[in-house]
Amino acid sequence: MNMKRVTRSRPGRLIAAVVLAVAVGIPLGVTGAASAATPLTVAQALAAQDGRTATVTGYVIGQPTAATTVLTSGFTADTAIALADQAGETGTSRMLYVQVTAAWRSTFGLLTNPSLRGRQVTATGALTAYFSHGGLKNPTAMSLGGGATPSPTPTPSPTGTAVPDAYYAAAAGRTGPALRTALHGIIKVQTKLSYDQVWDALKDTDQDPANPANVILLYSGRSQSKTSNGGGANDWNREHVWAKSHGDFGTATGPGTDVHHLRPEDVSVNSLRGNKDFDAGGGTVAEAPGCYTDADSFEPRDAVKGDVARMILYMAIRYEGGDGWPDLEPNDSVSNGSAPRLGRLSKLLAWNDQDPPDAFEKRRNQRIYERWQGNRNPFVDHPEWARSIWG
Repeated sequence: MNMKRVTRSRPGRLIAAVVLAVAVGIPLGVTGAASAATPLTVAQALAAQDGRTATVTGYVIGQPTAATTVLTSGFTADTAIALADQAGETGTSRMLYVQVTAAWRSTFGLLTNPSLRGRQVTATGALTAYFSHGGLKNPTAMSLGGGATPSPTPTPSPTGTAVPDAYYAAAAGRTGPALRTALHGIIKVQTKLSYDQVWDALKDTDQDPANPANVILLYSGRSQSKTSNGGGANDWNREHVWAKSHGDFGTATGPGTDVHHLRPEDVSVNSLRGNKDFDAGGGTVAEAPGCYTDADSFEPRDAVKGDVARMILYMAIRYEGGDGWPDLEPNDSVSNGSAPRLGRLSKLLAWNDQDPPDAFEKRRNQRIYERWQGNRNPFVDHPEWARSIWG
C-alpha cells in the first residue's frame, strides 16, 4: 500500500511565524505564499525584508540610484522605481526600492514613462534588499492602481477634498509675516518638472470632469481634446498665469514650469492676454466669453477669477528670491513691465473673496500634490490666508 507522507510543522516554527507577522503588522494568514494575495503597505514591506514573496502597493516617487538617492526628474534608466505610502514622501528611509526587470520596463520604467511618477503601482516579488536598501526584487507581477491595502495609513484623496493633516503644521496659529514665512518653507519642497512634462501634467490636472478625453481651457471655458495641444490655430497651449516676462524667468525648470500657475488655454487667447497684468474692464474677448481686456490689463471670466488670484498669490509665496529665482510679488500696478511684480493686488484679493475654490480647483490642487509636484497651493486650501498676509 502506498501511503502519503504528511509533514507537520514544528510548534516552534509556527509560533515564530506568528510573532513575525504581528511584529510587522501583517494579518494572520497572510505570511508565506498567501502574502502575495493581500497587498502590503510600503511600511510593512520595509519591515519584512526576509526574502518572502509579497504584493506591495505604493505611489511612485522616482528612480532610486543609490541607498539614499532617488531621482524625481531627469530619469536615467528604466530599471527601478521607488514606492512610498504617501505620494508626497521625501524621506528615502520610507521608500521601497522596486527592481524593474526587462519584462516590465516598457510600462513601468521611468525613463520611458516619466508621467508614471505619482501614480499608484502594485508589484509582486521578493522582499529583499536592493541598492543596499529595503526593496522588492524579481517582480512576477506589476500593475497600475492598488488593491485592498491592510493598512490604517490614509492615502491622499483623489477627490481633491482632503487636506493632509500634517502638511500645514508649521503654519498653525500664525498670521501676517510669520504665516508667510512658514508657508514658503512648506511649499518650496517640491518636485520640479521639465517644460515638456507640463503637457502631460495639464492633461491630468485640468481634465474635464464630464469628458476625461478633454481639458477645460482657463479663460475660454471651452472643453477641448487633450490631443489638440500645440501651436496651431485653435490648439491649446500652456498659459503662464504669472506672465514669465514679469521676472524674466522664461520656461526654464522652476517658476517657468510650476504647474500651480500653468493652465491650458486657446493659442490666440493666450497670445491676446500676453504678459498683461490683471484688472477689471476693457473690451470683450471674442473667443473667451466673460473676459475683457485693454492695453495693459486682462480680466478673466467670473468662474475663474478666484483661481487666477490664488495662482498669483501662490507664486508670490513660493518664489521669494532665495533659490536663484526672482522674488515675485503682487502689487497694485498694471505697468510692471519686466519687473518681478504683477498686479492689481487689490483686485486679486477681491476676486479671491468673490470666487471661492470650487471642486475643479480643489481636485487640481490635490492632483498636483499627489502626482506631479508634491506641494500644494495654500490659498486653495485656506483662502482666508490671503487677507492675513496682504490685508
